[in-house]
Amino acid sequence: MNLTKRRETLKRVYAPVGTALYRLHFPPNLVTMLSFAFGMASAYAFYQGKLLTGATFLILSGLFDLADGMVARLSDRASKFGAVFDWLTDKWVDGFVLGVVGYLYAGPLTAITVVTASMLHSFIKPVAYAEVGYEGRRKGKIQDPLEGVGFFGRPETHLTLILFTLLERFHAPLGLEFGIKLIAVLTLASLFLRIFYLYKQYGKEYE
Repeated sequence: MNLTKRRETLKRVYAPVGTALYRLHFPPNLVTMLSFAFGMASAYAFYQGKLLTGATFLILSGLFDLADGMVARLSDRASKFGAVFDWLTDKWVDGFVLGVVGYLYAGPLTAITVVTASMLHSFIKPVAYAEVGYEGRRKGKIQDPLEGVGFFGRPETHLTLILFTLLERFHAPLGLEFGIKLIAVLTLASLFLRIFYLYKQYGKEYE
């Protein structure tokens, strides 16, 4: 799957939002905060059982998350703090949204599993930066050892969650219980693929 590889295709979706926010002189960190606010509103809507509202807020959160980097580049206000802030808000939102949906529709164990898998799937990358290093930056984006490795990250998680939210809302046979368990399984599989790749590339270098 790996939608991250299809940045140019995704850009057609979020570029108009980023351009509009830039022209309205939104600071990039404020755009990140708006993404965070929509994400937390999504978690609360899911908690209240308002599925379509939750899915809508999650879509808006994702759009603003994609747009903040574009605003930073267009305004020449990209910063290392902004990059860190973006990572942290992303994972805060993911933790709440996946945790709420997992707990309500599939139970505590699934909620713990899907949140843990999501966190590790993302944070294996900065650990690799620290331990393995990276080639540099291009337009502010780190060119890292795990670029393109893995198939189920944040975009795929959100799209899958939105799809099964719609199925749940319209009483399809497979709803959010199945969807959140599927997200957990696919995220773990993608994480293990990244771990295996790192082991294959770097696991025997001290022998």
